Amino acid sequence: MKRFILILLMLFGVTEFLVAQVKRPTIMVVPSDVWCTTNGFMSEVENQGFKQLVPNYRLALQSDPILVSAITQINTLMADRGFPLKNLESVLKTIERNQAEAALLTSKTSGSSIQESPMDVLRRTARADIILSLTWTVNTTGPKKSVTYALQGLDAYTDVQIAGAQGTGTQSFSSEIPVLLEEAVSTHMDTFTEQLQNYFTELENYGRSVTIDIRVWDNGSGVDLESEYDGVELAEIIDNWMYDYTVGHVFNKSDASETHATYEQVQIPLYRTNGMGMDAEYFIRDLRKFLATPPYSLTSKVVPSGLGRALLIIGEK
Repeated sequence: MKRFILILLMLFGVTEFLVAQVKRPTIMVVPSDVWCTTNGFMSEVENQGFKQLVPNYRLALQSDPILVSAITQINTLMADRGFPLKNLESVLKTIERNQAEAALLTSKTSGSSIQESPMDVLRRTARADIILSLTWTVNTTGPKKSVTYALQGLDAYTDVQIAGAQGTGTQSFSSEIPVLLEEAVSTHMDTFTEQLQNYFTELENYGRSVTIDIRVWDNGSGVDLESEYDGVELAEIIDNWMYDYTVGHVFNKSDASETHATYEQVQIPLYRTNGMGMDAEYFIRDLRKFLATPPYSLTSKVVPSGLGRALLIIGEK
């Protein structure tokens, strides 16, 4: 009997160890675009000459205490299940501290400015793997209230929906909205988090998808993607580099000319060799270093656009 108990304890210990070793995706909860539009928290910004409406998370957090409580409730449910969290309010403060420096970031040679959408900046700063987009509405039937919610898990690199949960909670006479929301969401949370974890495990095995843009500065240097090195065009050299360093050699060259190329569905490793997370910017930095070596000896600049897209401009820095 004692031996049987000992074996059970050992098995339990091994199980606990294996559970502890499972890597969890980092998440950040944000109010959905639908919620921000409905509640008047969208702002118009200009990006590269185009006007677009974007969620004003800072104003929403400052104006709606229920939103803060709702995000806190979802954060707690995720933390209870072992998922690392990035706090939206803290990330926004970091962005504000960095804004002045980012506004001055230009090409040292030509003065060209870097353009990123506010959402790109948010995601690059947060460096979360998954964005949880939260929408809810309050239903009133006489003195009773209930909450209908929708929770979407979005890949922070591609905006692809990877998990979803929705439903309506039970009616209540007295419960506050965040409590009603927690009760409604809790019903489906285990299935929802299982979907998130399965997707993240797939990323660990097969890599994550990003987009890489290649451009050539028009600075009179005479270098373009048709320039030859030892009889091989620069475009082909870059193709070969992509083949060597993508996971499973998977990438799609969707557009190309003598001055630009776009690589989509570029499968990059989930982590760098030092264990830190990999994104499009860090991935393409290695190409920049490669092109800086002989016989190419090319100067180039990496310009990130969120986590899932980066631009390499050859010819200047």
